[in-house]
Amino acid sequence: MRRFPLGLLTIAFAATLVAQPRLTLDYPAMARKLVGQLALKRGERVMSVAHPGVFDDLLPYIRYEVMRAGGIDLGVVEVLREPVPESFDAAVLQTGARESRAHYKAMFRDVDAAIMMPGATTAHPAYLAMQDWLKDDLSEHRGRRTVHFHWIENGSAYPIAGQPLPSRSAMDAQYQRALLQTDYKALAGAERRFAAALREGEVHILSPGGTDLRFRTGDRPVNLQDGDASAARAALGKVLVDKEVELPAGVVRVAPLEDTVGGIIAFPPSQWDGRPVEGLRLRFSKGRVVEITASSGRDAVEAEIQKAGEAGRAFREIGLGFNPLLAVAERSPWIPYYGYGAGVVRLSLGDNTELGGTVTGGYVRWNFFTDLTVTVGGTTWVRGGKLVM
Repeated sequence: MRRFPLGLLTIAFAATLVAQPRLTLDYPAMARKLVGQLALKRGERVMSVAHPGVFDDLLPYIRYEVMRAGGIDLGVVEVLREPVPESFDAAVLQTGARESRAHYKAMFRDVDAAIMMPGATTAHPAYLAMQDWLKDDLSEHRGRRTVHFHWIENGSAYPIAGQPLPSRSAMDAQYQRALLQTDYKALAGAERRFAAALREGEVHILSPGGTDLRFRTGDRPVNLQDGDASAARAALGKVLVDKEVELPAGVVRVAPLEDTVGGIIAFPPSQWDGRPVEGLRLRFSKGRVVEITASSGRDAVEAEIQKAGEAGRAFREIGLGFNPLLAVAERSPWIPYYGYGAGVVRLSLGDNTELGGTVTGGYVRWNFFTDLTVTVGGTTWVRGGKLVM
């Protein structure tokens, strides 16, 4: 029998643990769900915007399901592979992106629906051209729409302070369950009830760490990410994000009336301007940050806000997660899919024009909280990070 030094055996064993096979994703089922949520009418024209080499195996199934549903498959538009070589001139890339966006828009005139695949983003000219049509269609109440299928590639998974993210296979498994097994009817019902409550009462948010924030949403558009990507739903859209449907689904988003936002947000350990910050509290008055305190790292917060301009001091939106299949787990906790899990709250800063708000400037910062209590008009919806309504 061949003998190996103990150290080599230890290394070999560790390598075996690291090299565990990834989950075998059910591409046919995923494609059926993605296309099914589009509720295609016969003859609707559908394309995908994809990053080379990312989820390539899923694309043929999506194209087949489009055809099987009676739609017209327009194939796949690939974005430029990233990261680009270091030798590429940034000025050339910027000019090329600007010019291609204009030509893509002409090409996409008759596209009814598009799927943004993992790795493609809203910064790529092909998707921006499609987004131009979505914006144009808002006033015409046309049913053009897109599905945002970000998965993990687009930075949708967030660690909780002091906790590592799980393995890629574990995250894939949870996202697949959420995509395929969500009760979309129940999800939509819960989100609609919360949206109705927002119309009637003041929102009050508390946390054990000192958050005490209040605001009203008035008649601001409430975006329901319930997975409905039908043309009929898209035609009712009031703001851009109403026509950009996230899958997996599960959040309600709204930009409060800026002048009504007041109080304190107390943050868990966080990172600002690329540096760690502890004990941060932001105090708001009429939707603006008027005081910054922190036990350490206050200068980093000031630096990021200064670079962001006026948008850096503005409250952007609240997002409340409703999907139980994306909830933060009791053991090995992490925040799946942009905080769409039941009870997760996103209190963001920055530009909120895509939600119908008045804050411009482009800067956006998402802040996730897993221990908040949210009350609307005297009714508690979330208690200690757990959805109770």
